[in-house]
Amino acid sequence: MLDKPGFLLHAEGFAVVTVSFAAYHQLNGSWLLFFLFFLWPDLLMVGYLANVRLGAALYNLVHTEVGPLLLGAVAVFENWHNTLLFAIIWMAHIGLDRMLGYGLKYPTFFKDTHLQRVAA
Repeated sequence: MLDKPGFLLHAEGFAVVTVSFAAYHQLNGSWLLFFLFFLWPDLLMVGYLANVRLGAALYNLVHTEVGPLLLGAVAVFENWHNTLLFAIIWMAHIGLDRMLGYGLKYPTFFKDTHLQRVAA
């Protein structure tokens, strides 16, 4: 299994979503808000209505772990509890996507992702 990058990427997504759920629970976040905000990154798929390049760029902007990690770090240092909860929700979304096999998009067509290009 350790020689199968596809499996490892899916396992990594499982770990991210699991730790995100645990952290959110530990910080006493509202599960109603969790589920209300969980799908917000997918709203940026609206860029695909314009063209594939814009759609992929907007999708990738909010589906890479850089955003929630930086936001979470700022929230910790500034003691912004609700912002940290939002960053955790965002990270959980990305983790679930990776676990299910949804990857970052190439500007060719919607289903052309970095996970499809990794051997399972």
